[in-house]
Amino acid sequence: MTPSDEILDIVDENDEVVGQATRGEATARGLRHRCAFIEARDADGRIFVHRRTATKLVFPTHYDMFVGGVVGAGETYDEAALREAEEELGVTGLPRPEPLFKFRYDGDGHSWWSYVYQVRCELPVKPQAEEVAWHTFLTDEELERRLADWPWVPDGLDAYRRLRAFRGVS
Repeated sequence: MTPSDEILDIVDENDEVVGQATRGEATARGLRHRCAFIEARDADGRIFVHRRTATKLVFPTHYDMFVGGVVGAGETYDEAALREAEEELGVTGLPRPEPLFKFRYDGDGHSWWSYVYQVRCELPVKPQAEEVAWHTFLTDEELERRLADWPWVPDGLDAYRRLRAFRGVS
């Protein structure tokens, strides 16, 4: 099965399931679904940052400060957060990501309910080659300096700004 064939729950403006569709169909038709965003920090508190591969369905070759992805049909946000974090970081035995807040992303012809998490990854990472073209860990200050220079995924940038506000950082 390709990522386009993955079955997703389609949700309404209140995050209630109203149907199902393949990921490819949801993307092509702009159907609202669910996503999990996980801020992964290493033992030194640096943030995992990566550039998406050119083969990604949405926002290829853009940078992201979150790991994560779509929530599969019948899957909970919490289940998806752990699965996606372990897959993208290439680790097993990661602690369960801590849920922080949920918001609806609407932009660039896309719409999804997004749950933001945080997790500490003290394991050596081996990012998934199909998802991650390049990666590093950056301090908060280093990340801030790169925000204006690198092409970031718009949903991740929105989630990042909301996360800073959630933490009381301006």
